[in-house]
Amino acid sequence: MRRRSLLIAVPAGLVTLAGCGDDDGSDSGQGSDSASPSNPDGSAAPSPKIVDGPLPAITAGTKFGEKPTVAKGEGEPSKDLAVKTVIAGNGKVVAENDYLQANYLGQIWATAKVFDNSYDRKTPLLIQLSQGRIIDGWRYGLVGKKVGSRVEMAVPPELGYGKEGNAQAGIKGTDTLVFVVDIEASFNSKSSAKGKTVAQNDADLPKAGTNTDGKAPSIEIPKTDPPKKLVANYVIEGDGDAVAAENTVLVQYKGVQWSNGKEFDSTYANKQLVSFALAQVVKGWSQGLTGKKVGSRVLIVIPPDLGYGDNPPQGSGIEKGATLVFTVDILAKM
Repeated sequence: MRRRSLLIAVPAGLVTLAGCGDDDGSDSGQGSDSASPSNPDGSAAPSPKIVDGPLPAITAGTKFGEKPTVAKGEGEPSKDLAVKTVIAGNGKVVAENDYLQANYLGQIWATAKVFDNSYDRKTPLLIQLSQGRIIDGWRYGLVGKKVGSRVEMAVPPELGYGKEGNAQAGIKGTDTLVFVVDIEASFNSKSSAKGKTVAQNDADLPKAGTNTDGKAPSIEIPKTDPPKKLVANYVIEGDGDAVAAENTVLVQYKGVQWSNGKEFDSTYANKQLVSFALAQVVKGWSQGLTGKKVGSRVLIVIPPDLGYGDNPPQGSGIEKGATLVFTVDILAKM
C-alpha cells in the first residue's frame, strides 16, 4: 500500500484557483467567482474522439504567455473534443498524471463570456492531469502536447462540468467551453531540482546527495547531537522565484529520523509528487521553505518543537521527540 504523506495537517490534494470542486471543504485553494478546470465530481468520461475543429479565432494576445482574446464560436460546436496546437512548443511531452503548470483562459462558446483566466491573476495554475483532479476535456486534450505549446480546446459539456454546469461561473449544463492553455512546465515522479550545487561543509549537519536523476538522494547523519534550532540550507540552489509563506508548492522529498537514519516518508518511494500550501505543513517546513528558490534542493533539520514533538502521527514510525531530517526539491510554486 502506498503510504500517505505525513507532512500534511489536513488532507493533501489538488489546489484549485476557484473552488469549483466538491463542497466538502477539502479544496485548499483560494475561492473566486470564476471556475478553474478542476473536476466537479471526480467521474471520468470514456476516452473521447478528438477532432481539430471547429474552434473560434484568437484575435489578440496571440503570443505564448499573452492573455488571449477569443472570438465567439460560430454555429454549432462539435459534440466531440476539439483540440488544436496553436503554438508548438519543443519541451517535454506531457503525460497523464503529470503535474502541469499553465496559464489559461476559459470562455463559453455561445456567448464568448470569459468565466475564468489566470493571466489577470499573474499566477499560473498548478494542477495534476489525472482522473478526478481535472475535467476530462483537459485530461484528454493536453496529454501528448509539449511544454511551451499553446493549445486551444472546445470542450463539450460531458467532458467539462457535466449536466449540472457551474452556476457560480454562469456555466449551464449545455454549454460548450473554449479554453486557451499555455503549457509552461510539467512534472512527474522523476522530476528533480535543477541548479548550482552548494558546498556542505558543516560536519555537524547531515549531508545530502546531489543527484538529479529523479532518484531519492542519500542523507548521511553525523554522529553528533542534533541542532536545537531549525536548519534550512541549500544543497542545490535553483534560479526560480522565492517561495512566499502564502504559496502552494509542488515538491519531491525524503524524510528520515536523526536518531537512527530510518526513512519514514518519501515521494520517491510513493512515486507520487506532493502539492500543498505552506500553511498546511509543520512549522519546520513552512519556515524552512519560505524564501527558498524554486528549482532548489533544501536540507531541512527540524527540532521536535517545530515538528511533531511528543505527538507523532500514529503508525508513522516516528519516535516521540524526534528530530527530523528532510531533503526537499521545490519543483514549482503557485
